[in-house]
Amino acid sequence: MVRLVPVSQDLARAVFSGDLSVVDAVPGWPHADTFDALRPVAISGGEGTFLVVEEESGRVVGECGWFGPPDDAGEAEIGYGLAAPSRGRGHGTAAVAALLDWVERQPGVRRVTARVDVGNEPSHRLLARHGFERDGTDGDQVRWVRDNRTNGT
Repeated sequence: MVRLVPVSQDLARAVFSGDLSVVDAVPGWPHADTFDALRPVAISGGEGTFLVVEEESGRVVGECGWFGPPDDAGEAEIGYGLAAPSRGRGHGTAAVAALLDWVERQPGVRRVTARVDVGNEPSHRLLARHGFERDGTDGDQVRWVRDNRTNGT
């Protein structure tokens, strides 16, 4: 359904600067959150940020990744976003599954977290399907957590 393609610093810089000739994307991508996701990669590189590519068309439908390696407690936070026309088609579910597979294989990850706006019910359902549990509310966001299933921690 989808595959994750690592975002290089050159690609992030191109998209961040508005040069979309480097990707074949669906209408609606990049979306507002794309630039927040690509900014750290454009500035300093690094790994863990991916384009979500629809297998059938080969077009970019979104992005996902982590906010960096795990903290001292072993928690790593993830984020994801899709172009509006690509939502509700299973792409988010598939992208988060692939992202979790990658994140949970990284050294030191004991728990994966995500933050979702209170009213974003589709995203709340997506995280619940992947075994996340609500872990409180902070202002207008709900924190979700999932213990690492790959490393057995």
